[in-house]
Amino acid sequence: MDYFKHPQALVESSRIGRDTRIWAFAHVLPSAVIGAECNICDHVFVENDVVVGDRVTVKCGVQLWDGLVIEDDVFIGPNATFTNDLFPRSKVYPEQFAKTVLRQGASIGANATILAGVTIGRNAMVGAGAVVTRDVPANAIVVGNPARIKGYINTPSVSEKVLVKPVVSPLPECTVPGVTLHKLPIVHDLRGNLSYAEHLDGLPFIPKRYFVVFDVPSKEVRGEHAHRQLHQFLVCIKGSCSVLVDDGQRSDEIQLSSPSLGVHIPPLIWSVQYRYTQDAVLLVMASDLYDPDDYIRDYETFLKEASGVSR
Repeated sequence: MDYFKHPQALVESSRIGRDTRIWAFAHVLPSAVIGAECNICDHVFVENDVVVGDRVTVKCGVQLWDGLVIEDDVFIGPNATFTNDLFPRSKVYPEQFAKTVLRQGASIGANATILAGVTIGRNAMVGAGAVVTRDVPANAIVVGNPARIKGYINTPSVSEKVLVKPVVSPLPECTVPGVTLHKLPIVHDLRGNLSYAEHLDGLPFIPKRYFVVFDVPSKEVRGEHAHRQLHQFLVCIKGSCSVLVDDGQRSDEIQLSSPSLGVHIPPLIWSVQYRYTQDAVLLVMASDLYDPDDYIRDYETFLKEASGVSR
């Protein structure tokens, strides 16, 4: 046996990875799979149809039920609760339990509740006591009941990134290569103000399409995708919203709070827009017509495609 088992742990599975530690009063059923270098703390129960990756930490008082897949480097805090049946009845069993997935590097806070069938994205963080009712995007920080996105990891705080009116000059640089900020002119007039951009003078491409995002509840998220070929140029013409940009290695957050500021998002940049104010109106100009095949909507797929691009 190349793993540690406390004398008062009950381990019925033979598929336990090297250097894993299973502590007192833990119970692992026969078909469960636990990877290498994991730490399974006191009073943890692991059911049969559970797969745990490498270097996973499961703190005390957690039950891992059938249908749960936990990838490498996940942290699960004490007394976190997982479910696998949205409509449970005593002695009534579904043909197959809902599949819940915790992607690589995700962290689940103490006493959080994860409803059946959701995916917690890569490196996402679920706050203590949060109730997760739907998928959590990669790198997102979610809190509350129901859990809502509060921010994203590895980006400067909004207070550090706020661009107030008028837009400062020179503009700050985005830390994600290829993403650029553009200062747009504003013409002030008693009859009403005007802002504009022309190709190669603020606007880095000739748009073939535009769309407008508005009436977004402040707690909702838009975007959550990348494009293979399409360029986009975003201007918040009223109110404000935050734009997360991510090339798979670096991420940054930009607050659009004036029609005098635009951001150019090139292909193979993952983008999310959130923290909309109630009056926010976001104008998005696109370099080509709508093509559903140009979208990358899965973050894991994006990472694979972006990894082949040198920036």
